[in-house]
Amino acid sequence: MIVVRNVFRLKFGQARQAVALWREGREVMRRAGSKGSPRLLTDLVGHSYTLVFENTYDSLADFEQAARAIMGTDEWQAWYQKFVPLAQSGYREIFTVVE
Repeated sequence: MIVVRNVFRLKFGQARQAVALWREGREVMRRAGSKGSPRLLTDLVGHSYTLVFENTYDSLADFEQAARAIMGTDEWQAWYQKFVPLAQSGYREIFTVVE
């Protein structure tokens, strides 16, 4: 099993709007067939205005297949264009679940 974290540094003051949009984004993903229990995390300490979207997958291949299926939809692409202006930068972390 793997954990995939998409970490976004948001523009100042955009956390509330970004969280609301990612709640919509989770629904878009579900309609596109995404499985799992995605989580949204926000910072308590460290870099301010950090938002993490995290999900688990059985394997890297499952993640790649899900990403292609979701990101290829018109609904996802339209949703993502609403989120992009709120973010300064982002990166992805992928971990193997050991225990």
